Amino acid sequence: MLSEFLQQLLNGLSLGAIYALIAIGYTMVYGILRFINFAHSDVFMAGAFIGLNAAKFVHVGTVFGGLEVLATAMIGCAALGITIERLAYRPLRNAPTLNVLITAIGVSLLLEYSGQKFFGAAPRRFPALFPVREFNFAGVTISSNQLTVIAVTVILMLALQFIVFRTKMGTAMRAVSLNPKAAQLVGINNDIIISFTFGLGSALAAAGGILYALNYPSIDPLMGVMPGLKAFVAAVLGGIGSIPGAALGGLILGIVETFVAGSPWSTGKDAIAFGILIVILIFRPTGLLGKARVEKV
Repeated sequence: MLSEFLQQLLNGLSLGAIYALIAIGYTMVYGILRFINFAHSDVFMAGAFIGLNAAKFVHVGTVFGGLEVLATAMIGCAALGITIERLAYRPLRNAPTLNVLITAIGVSLLLEYSGQKFFGAAPRRFPALFPVREFNFAGVTISSNQLTVIAVTVILMLALQFIVFRTKMGTAMRAVSLNPKAAQLVGINNDIIISFTFGLGSALAAAGGILYALNYPSIDPLMGVMPGLKAFVAAVLGGIGSIPGAALGGLILGIVETFVAGSPWSTGKDAIAFGILIVILIFRPTGLLGKARVEKV
């Protein structure tokens, strides 16, 4: 019984780590621009396809080759995120929020159907980027892919914390998040900071896409819809606008989903996950780690 619990916990941590990487992108953009970038889930999909094509030019199955594919996908999606912000969102910077949300949905659909046009609608098999091994410890089967997901996520989280709290760019990001007009008055170029935020969040989504494809090695242009929705739920659950909250929400959602999937109520795992969100928001509307904001009217 203990081994089964530990097995499900490991599976949940692996899935939750992926949700956390996607959720951070949602929460970073919201923290600065106060809107939800619904195209973020499709950047996640684009990362998986960039990785699929990059794998054709490197020797996969080795640590170095896998890291090359991961880095290529992150750089490619960072450029994609910056391009989306520059072409689709920046012209609407001062427009009503509803206009921006509708545009975000349009960009999402554009990426999905462009993916079907260029890559085809049929699922594609994703290659094993890293050496695949399985270990058995105290009745728990541990896959090297699961360890890779958790290790890469921890490294990226630490790198993000360093960027946000230990660099000038991170200080500028926090300043723009708190007060964009005041940030401009002290010489911060808001356009550069916002583009950097989009690029950074998109790079994390690409990493999530690669790691997701390692554990579920079948990708298609619509693969980002459900993970993106759940990552958005994770961001709200942890507290939209809070990076630690997004990470916590992703881990909680992944663990809950995995345990429910292994129970007699497996067919209702999505409903239960979203039900937990509703319950938490009833008692804590700002999420687990979110802070209430004073809105001036």
